[in-house]
Amino acid sequence: MAEADKGTKRKGKGETAKGAGKSRGRAGDQPVALRELLRIPAGKPVSLASYDARATPAGPSGKAAGREATAQMGERLADLQERLWASGTAGDRRRILLILQGMDTSGKGGTVKHVIGLFNPSGCRIKAFKAPTSEERGHPFLWRIMRALPEPGEIGIFDRSQYEDVLAARVRGLAPRRQLGGRYGQINRFEESLAEDGVTVVKCFLHISYEEQRERLLERLDNPEKHWKFTMGDVEDRALWPAYQEAYEIALERCSTDAAPWYVVPADRKWYRNWAVSKLLLEHLEALDPRYPKADFDVAGARELLLARG
Repeated sequence: MAEADKGTKRKGKGETAKGAGKSRGRAGDQPVALRELLRIPAGKPVSLASYDARATPAGPSGKAAGREATAQMGERLADLQERLWASGTAGDRRRILLILQGMDTSGKGGTVKHVIGLFNPSGCRIKAFKAPTSEERGHPFLWRIMRALPEPGEIGIFDRSQYEDVLAARVRGLAPRRQLGGRYGQINRFEESLAEDGVTVVKCFLHISYEEQRERLLERLDNPEKHWKFTMGDVEDRALWPAYQEAYEIALERCSTDAAPWYVVPADRKWYRNWAVSKLLLEHLEALDPRYPKADFDVAGARELLLARG
């Protein structure tokens, strides 16, 4: 009961915190990009209790409007993805890596299903990270991450990531605290090297409330078709909710950098979560502005030859 009270207290603070839940989508008369609105400033302390998990910052007016707006982004996202893929074939090293982190039931898999469904799967590289295998434990913790990175022109999606090694490892005591302290710096240097190599890293923390997680876990238990998604480990991790919240706060604070900032995406409303992640990807793709490569052959000559040969 004590753990539950702590989780509930966190939620309450998030709902009443000054400015929490406001759809602050404009600065004066100018629209504010969602990536600026949801971004965690580099080096600033993070309190997840100050973020309302049911908020819809700058989002559509409701579920129906949100789903429609997400669907409408599909054509533009697909077009930009194709341009990125095409430019990669001509030597452009740019690509995107979407990292999804969050507590159990926050919707990492659901985001992959609904958002990445807007893309051509042949240009995507999806990886879900689970507990390290015996082989992976024999290497530095970033080894398995580097093996799964997107190639030039691709959009990579990580369901969990290198952050498990400072989250679960911290809460479960899987590594000495001194070793954990060094991992934050390793992650920052790693992500900076990715940015220097043309990778746009988009890190989304799917922020779910303690109460909403309870409802989603109960839904899994009440529906036989969802039993496969449930493990007793979900209940064990829920008992460690305050410790996980603290671990996330530390990771978000220490690893939200100019090269690879963190975005807090309110995730209690699934429709908003899907819209927000889609919007963040769209904004980053538009900033990249990939272009189709120019032909490296005689187009007119090729056309003439093709027609001549029937």
